[in-house]
Amino acid sequence: MAPALLLPLSLGPAPAGASTAPVTALVTVPAASAAVPGTASVTASTAGAHAVRQAAGTLAAPARARSVTRVRRGSSADVSRSGWSGPAFVMNGSGGVVTATMSKAIDAIRGGTGILDVTVIAGSGTGTPECDVIMGLAGVNSCTTLVLTATGDGNDAQANTDIRNAEFVYFAGGDQCRYVAWKGTALEASVESVVAKGGGSGGGSAGHHVNSDVVYDACGGSVTSAEALADPYRRSMTFTTGMFRWPNYQNTINDSHFVARDRMGRLMAFVARSVKDGLVSGGKAWGVGVEEGGSLYIGRDGLATLSGAAAYVVLGDHQPEQAVSGRPLTFSGFKIWKIAPGQTYDFAHRPTCGYYLRSVTDGVADANLYSGTPVTDCTTPPPTGGSGFAEAESNDSRTAANDISGLTYPVTVTGDMKSSSDRDYFRLTLTAGQRVTAGCAVPAAYDADLYLLDSSGNTLTRSVNAGAGADESLAHTATSSGTYYLEVEAYGGSGTADYSCSVAKG
Repeated sequence: MAPALLLPLSLGPAPAGASTAPVTALVTVPAASAAVPGTASVTASTAGAHAVRQAAGTLAAPARARSVTRVRRGSSADVSRSGWSGPAFVMNGSGGVVTATMSKAIDAIRGGTGILDVTVIAGSGTGTPECDVIMGLAGVNSCTTLVLTATGDGNDAQANTDIRNAEFVYFAGGDQCRYVAWKGTALEASVESVVAKGGGSGGGSAGHHVNSDVVYDACGGSVTSAEALADPYRRSMTFTTGMFRWPNYQNTINDSHFVARDRMGRLMAFVARSVKDGLVSGGKAWGVGVEEGGSLYIGRDGLATLSGAAAYVVLGDHQPEQAVSGRPLTFSGFKIWKIAPGQTYDFAHRPTCGYYLRSVTDGVADANLYSGTPVTDCTTPPPTGGSGFAEAESNDSRTAANDISGLTYPVTVTGDMKSSSDRDYFRLTLTAGQRVTAGCAVPAAYDADLYLLDSSGNTLTRSVNAGAGADESLAHTATSSGTYYLEVEAYGGSGTADYSCSVAKG
């Protein structure tokens, strides 16, 4: 194929009220057909997009159009500087730029001084909505939008030059299946080079997905929470690994539009699959769900700070009790951190407390997935591995207690409050100086309290949070060796919905 010619296209004046930032606009014409204009990919900023479309419409219909569209706003010259102060990242729950976190990332990368270049990558669409916002932020020299619509576009020379010369790469919303198709192309290495030189990366919606260690790629179609929990191996549950692995963000899997589209259940299934299939290291996976309008800024130290709407971190730290094709998911004791605007989560030193517990049994998730009473004991690391135990009635007294002393800890105990006067007892043993912790996720159907008793039935410590669905947690260090009892007691209401208590020894 003959080399292409680049012919300038006159756009005329920008429409009234449009941005006046400098624009690069080109029509790409294969040399072999230069006498017949119109075999073109037209690039323009928002200011001139209408004029470009009008001008392009007067040309002959393209025979072989390029699949890369490039629009540059701001300075036509890239910034040249010896060093940058990142990396920095933004993880957004919807596709648009969140100015609070984007400004933080830009300031962190430039060290509070100078200017930098940004490249936006999209797999579809027209216009430059991300660059329209980014060009209004302090410290930005230019913003280039690349629309790449084919797998081979990941090796486009100009696109990779734009990416490598940028200090921040933002993946727009759209379809993450298009993004993961660029795994192994020059684009992957180009984005990694930006982070390696102290720049940054991030995105929203599909762009949020592609920036995690494990990517839910949606190449088999989207999946709802109900579908994912009913069969975690359904054909729409597909993942890509080995594309980007950012500092301090390993073993993560992102999800977006989180509360608005009720995606907690499917993120639980993503986490369970990541652990079961060995997609993560160390047998632990952290799901990161960000709500629409929310954005996590992650600095070079791994500390994430939330702006906008809520975000959630969902930890699965043991093998699922059941995760097989065609069967519903069972996974006990997901640890969930709810992050409110202004709060932080340390991905470099991941916390061992502050979570609430929720479980999935035969494809049915506990109630109140998006809120709970946090475990506040920060002295004991979160347990891994362990076993499960379902209560066996009648266990309404110490003499009839279910024996959990011989199980592998941590133990996840499940049961229900069959009446408003129900009491469930579980027997365990402790040695002098040994610490026991217990955290119970209580369904919304009833209010249950948690007690730790000695061998004579004396209360050593208790957790009595008020209200139906209020979770309970306690911790105690044994002063002598012997038999102890955990008691789950109905305080108000009853029902068949299960509580789930994670019991650990340290």
